[in-house]
Amino acid sequence: MNQVKINNNLFDVKTVISQTDIQNGMMGKKFNNEFNGMLFIMKPGVHSFWMKNCITPLDIIFIKKNKVNVIHKDCPPCKTKDCQMYKGEGDLVLEIKGGDCDKYDIKEGDDVYVQS
Repeated sequence: MNQVKINNNLFDVKTVISQTDIQNGMMGKKFNNEFNGMLFIMKPGVHSFWMKNCITPLDIIFIKKNKVNVIHKDCPPCKTKDCQMYKGEGDLVLEIKGGDCDKYDIKEGDDVYVQS
């Protein structure tokens, strides 16, 4: 299990790399004792995420060159095929529980460290 550190906050993350795992993301999943974040490792560029079939609201954090680049807070789950898209630029995307960015004072420009 990898960890992501932002400020003094550590998140145990499930890391996803394959295109299929990236597309499925948190669909139908809940955070648990094993992980409290999902880290997407992607090619650098602009990416879009949606909340289709997610169970709980999420904060979506786009990370570019080890810095928080864009944050979408408290994104609500979506049950239709016409879900809102959340865009940002980066090579990593971290999904955490909705409201955690405010709870842990995570903001754009913060440094991000990925530890294995």
